[in-house]
Amino acid sequence: MTKLTVGPYVASLKTGPALVRDRQAFLERARLRDEVPTVAGLPLVGLGGSCGKPAFLLPYLVRWTEQSTLALEEVATEFDCFVEYGAYPHLKLNEGGQEVAAVQDWSNMGMVFVRPGYERGEELLVRLRESLEPGGSGT
Repeated sequence: MTKLTVGPYVASLKTGPALVRDRQAFLERARLRDEVPTVAGLPLVGLGGSCGKPAFLLPYLVRWTEQSTLALEEVATEFDCFVEYGAYPHLKLNEGGQEVAAVQDWSNMGMVFVRPGYERGEELLVRLRESLEPGGSGT
């Protein structure tokens, strides 16, 4: 698999300092969200507020249990990552500690954020979707 294909789309939603006060430019960019891409069968539902990583909606809720966190750690190991548990878990590369993904669990949805430039981004998204599914291979 390859890195995520949404990089150009994500870049088109952002702007530079010269246009941050331009309402019309914002309205043009906002129309780009009328039709959003899907990757590995998961719709893009937003971007991380601080990191700008694309967020993909899982088709189920995530609940953190001993079993689901162990499944997450198994996926992390497959991708040469470790899990950093903060407000929600982040997968970071063993080599250098760069964050490549995060999983958010909310009462009404679960989301996976994936770094667009990560070479194995789509593969990681698929593995997280499979491994975290309630009653599935990991939980």
